[in-house]
Amino acid sequence: MLNTVIFFGAVVFFLFAVIVAFKLFGKAGLFVYVCFATILANIQVCKSIELFGITTTAGAVLYASTFLCTDILSERYGKDDAKKAVWLGVFINILWIAGTQVTLWLTPSTADYINPSLEVVFGMVPRISIASLISYIISQRLDVFLYHIIWNKTGNSKKGLWLRNNGSTLVSQLVDSVMFVTIAFVGTMPANVFLQIMITTYLFKAIVALCDTPFAYLAQRIKTKENSDNEQK
Repeated sequence: MLNTVIFFGAVVFFLFAVIVAFKLFGKAGLFVYVCFATILANIQVCKSIELFGITTTAGAVLYASTFLCTDILSERYGKDDAKKAVWLGVFINILWIAGTQVTLWLTPSTADYINPSLEVVFGMVPRISIASLISYIISQRLDVFLYHIIWNKTGNSKKGLWLRNNGSTLVSQLVDSVMFVTIAFVGTMPANVFLQIMITTYLFKAIVALCDTPFAYLAQRIKTKENSDNEQK
């Protein structure tokens, strides 16, 4: 029960955080959020949890919230800025992989007590992060591509926003979940647990995707500091 409360609380908190970042900092806030979320999600995904009596990973909410960022960027600024957010996330993750491995290569002092814990967490980073990078690049590029395909069909209308937002995200999240779980966890756990995690990972990402629709509409109404500065000029 507690995990369920935390899950839905996290959904609201992180989706609202995207809106706050956008309101305060414009598209730069969304770029920074994507970098933050992709790194922390790669740590959270190492932890298995139970929601509604089924096993899943802890990183679903934070990772799924990055798709709201690229959808807002697509809606407000266009395809190029959405792609830029994707590649920023990729670049930061490459730095993250390099940084964690350098940390492990350093010989700890005799007074150190944290290195064994770092070895457990950072030791999983290469496989988890590589899986995340591959699935992230493909799924996010697919999300941007589908968003603009639907945009061309529906036009720049508020009525079509829910379709652009959900249609692109639900499909790209499915691709992301299958690719990530396969690369990251195949061979590391029993087949039934592996399949359960793949299904539930998508299920909970889909819940986040459906929940982010009101936030996508809210983002359309937000007047950012960028807009104010441009008006003053």
